[in-house]
Amino acid sequence: MYGYDQNASGGQQYAAPPPPPQQPPHQSQHHHQPQHGHQPHQPHQGQSGTGYGEQPLYPEPSPPSLADAVRAFTTGTMAPEDFQQIFSTSKIYCPRGDNPGFLALHNTQQPVIPMFTSLKELRRYAGKESKYFVITGAEVLDLLPTGYGFVLDMEGDHRMVFDAKAVEQMVDYAMRQMYG
Repeated sequence: MYGYDQNASGGQQYAAPPPPPQQPPHQSQHHHQPQHGHQPHQPHQGQSGTGYGEQPLYPEPSPPSLADAVRAFTTGTMAPEDFQQIFSTSKIYCPRGDNPGFLALHNTQQPVIPMFTSLKELRRYAGKESKYFVITGAEVLDLLPTGYGFVLDMEGDHRMVFDAKAVEQMVDYAMRQMYG
């Protein structure tokens, strides 16, 4: 599959928000002011407290991870615009050599650069000791040499190939979003 289908149907899948944290049974209904030099029992990090600065009981749902977005996009359950929104803000793992810059594969129809949605996926492809760097998807679109495409999760179950033309379309879309 080269590029992305402009006619893909929209729709996003989000997981239900987690249940609200339960108040531990040892907490009382009234609050004590701490005295200087002596602190009453303070909840440890990770425990639910009753003071200021708590997390909201119903946090906003998290957007899908890049791996989830790749899966949804390749199966046609995510629109190209929604995928690009997630891609542009996600971390992209890129193998690297001794010199700065992308490593390209030239044994393909067009030169492509392997990129990965996670360190685990990169290691599956390049090995445990491989060198890499991390950038955002927006930086990928900004820094990718003209005429190159990229492949996401080359060894993964949902490999995605973006040829040079698809990359140009992504850059055009990003510019329209940014500058109108």
